[in-house]
Amino acid sequence: MRASSSARSRPVAPGLGKVLAVAGSSLARGAVLWEPPADAWETSRLGAFARWLVETGVPGAPGPGSYEALWSWSVSDLAAFWGAIQGFFELGDPGDPPGPVLVDRAMPGARWFPSWRGNYAGALLQAVARVPPEQPVLRCWSESTGAAGEPVTAGALLADVAALQAALVELGVGRGGRVAAVLGAGPEAVVGLLATTSLGATWSSLSPELGPQAALDRLGQFDPQILLCVEAYRYGGKVVDRRELVGTLREGLGGLRATVLVPTLDAPRPGPGLRSYPELLAAHRAASAAGSPAAQPRVEPVPFDHPLWVLYSSGSTGRPKAIVQGHGGILLEHAKALGLHQDLRPGERFLWYTTTGWMMWNYLVSGLLLGAEVCVVDGSPTWPDLGVLWRLAAEARLGALGVSAGFLDACRRAGLERELAGLDLGSLRVLGSTGSPLSATTAAWAAEVTGGAQVASISGGTDVCTAFLGPAPVLPVRAGELSCAYLGCAAEALADGRPVRGEQGELVVLAPMPSMPLGLLGDPDGQRLRATYYAQHPGAWTHGDAVVRFEDGAWVVLGRSDATLNRGGVRLGTAEFYEALDQLPELTDHLVVHLEDTDELVLLVALADGVTLDDTLERRIRDHLRRQLSPRHVPDQVHALPALPRTLTGKRLEVPAKRILQGADPEAVAAPEALADPRALPALADLARRLRAERAKTIEPEAGSPR
Repeated sequence: MRASSSARSRPVAPGLGKVLAVAGSSLARGAVLWEPPADAWETSRLGAFARWLVETGVPGAPGPGSYEALWSWSVSDLAAFWGAIQGFFELGDPGDPPGPVLVDRAMPGARWFPSWRGNYAGALLQAVARVPPEQPVLRCWSESTGAAGEPVTAGALLADVAALQAALVELGVGRGGRVAAVLGAGPEAVVGLLATTSLGATWSSLSPELGPQAALDRLGQFDPQILLCVEAYRYGGKVVDRRELVGTLREGLGGLRATVLVPTLDAPRPGPGLRSYPELLAAHRAASAAGSPAAQPRVEPVPFDHPLWVLYSSGSTGRPKAIVQGHGGILLEHAKALGLHQDLRPGERFLWYTTTGWMMWNYLVSGLLLGAEVCVVDGSPTWPDLGVLWRLAAEARLGALGVSAGFLDACRRAGLERELAGLDLGSLRVLGSTGSPLSATTAAWAAEVTGGAQVASISGGTDVCTAFLGPAPVLPVRAGELSCAYLGCAAEALADGRPVRGEQGELVVLAPMPSMPLGLLGDPDGQRLRATYYAQHPGAWTHGDAVVRFEDGAWVVLGRSDATLNRGGVRLGTAEFYEALDQLPELTDHLVVHLEDTDELVLLVALADGVTLDDTLERRIRDHLRRQLSPRHVPDQVHALPALPRTLTGKRLEVPAKRILQGADPEAVAAPEALADPRALPALADLARRLRAERAKTIEPEAGSPR
């Protein structure tokens, strides 16, 4: 694999740079927060890739110097581009003939690399094996075990994977098998993923915070043979007992052959049908000395579209989709996204705060492919305070850190810049953000407090386990914007079926990507898959985001397109509301919906401690929106709730909130287990009842009046 390095890029004095959408008009551009160094094309891996294309004579490929030219080529000649990604990163069996790349570009149903044989885990393990056995490749911080950056060396990781492989084989798992995990983000989950998928078996993981029924709704579709799980864990300083969850899964998963308990707070208590993870590994050590040749894991070569793992949609509006993705597609996509766009370096410490139930955990583990030292955190990002991840970043000398936009918002609102000023964040090259749109205000704040790190917001989804839009090491970053569409991603903004620039459109992808789902479990004829992604624009992927694409290739994500506000025939994106409301310190969260039946704009807010929604604050909110946006953005109603509905990954649930306010049964609209704060649903339902009662009073005729 080719690698490169570059110096820390030049920061730009951050202005807040409003990103305000007034329906149908052009957007004001955000201030430039970061510029690439002058030698970015020479020092980044993206530049090395562009030079390699020319040196190896890839037909039609442009040389270094223009990202737009490189992107245009990548989406116009998919076969040449993805074949080049395979060759540049040396993915697949080098002894196999190259073969065709794309033999059918139908959407859905594209057929990639029909002669390819390889293995996702095998590629990661091969990268680990190139590292000296005593060098750390994985590092863990855990509330439950007390680990404080404890390293796992390359030799130890290979030995653990080999040992768990042997245990899984003894338990009857092989190619085509299924292993599930309900684990925190510790090293055991990484070992489990690599051991399972290197055998050609399929992996699926959940965070242990899920309720028993929510976990069963997901894993019941997967029907695992083996379950790796914890009985308890510590989060936010509190012990969380998960024995009920384990019991529900053991009872409800009919295909289970064994349940393996991973110790956290105490040694596991194996009973009938229960096994101990440490004892299982100890009994199957392939060699006593980690890193010896006998300790190397085996790897089963599989076809490009062999099932790798199953991920799940949020389940906020019904039974979660069980999304199947393949070895080859994920391998190529993650090599491209992490290697070319994030420019992840060999030996660089890389942390994305995530749980094992979010696609970002899978994305994080793929950092091993690029030779990075992957860092995992099993615990709360806000305990004992909001500064814990920042202190970790400074102490561990992280080169790349990823968090949610909601976390950055919370840090800004808490005034954390005072603490951050005392930390040495000089090693932090990239600060990633995802989960929801990152406002221009918060992006500018993050750029300032990190001293010029590339604040790189990305936008993608579980459905493809990658990003469609995000950064590139050769492009500037503007506040509230994403620098580009990723290479190989034919992203477009459509309005009324036509491409638009500088105004709101629907995000679509006009050509297949290798990591698009192989299918959904329980959807044998593909009907649900087509209805979810392809029905709105046949032959194209519709992602469900409202976006703006600029002429220079940058993008703004305005929020979910099904939550777009259509007031008086004028479309208003929700992101501009949140960008403006972020500037009010009295508010800790906010959500806006449009009730079409009454043509009312309703703003829901959560308040800071000690703040009440009185007439003065409500007037301040309305005046602020009128000044910052327009009179059309002033809400008809403002209501304060103790919590607003967000998914476990921080996404606002505007459509479910709207449906509840319009009278839908909350239990039919959203699953409490899928929400970050379950209080949001009963609070919304109570508000809906009060609003209906008030509406009924206004239309009820007075006593004695004619009917």
